[in-house]
Amino acid sequence: MAMRRLRLYTEPEGESVACATLPLAPTGVRVPLGEVLPLLADAVTSDRTWLKDFADEEIAVSADLYDVLQAYRHFRRPGA
Repeated sequence: MAMRRLRLYTEPEGESVACATLPLAPTGVRVPLGEVLPLLADAVTSDRTWLKDFADEEIAVSADLYDVLQAYRHFRRPGA
């Protein structure tokens, strides 16, 4: 039986991906939500294991987005 090897993708030297990052926050990088959502949605749909590594991470969201998310949570309940 052939042994499986873990392959990691690394960016080729000299190539960089343009990323619209905002000023660096003390604990991380600020990026537009629209840039992150499609990636997270695909990762959830694909049931990527690495998502579990970040399940306890805290994120900062604006107060208005938090209100919208809370309303969405309330109205998407079964039987609501």
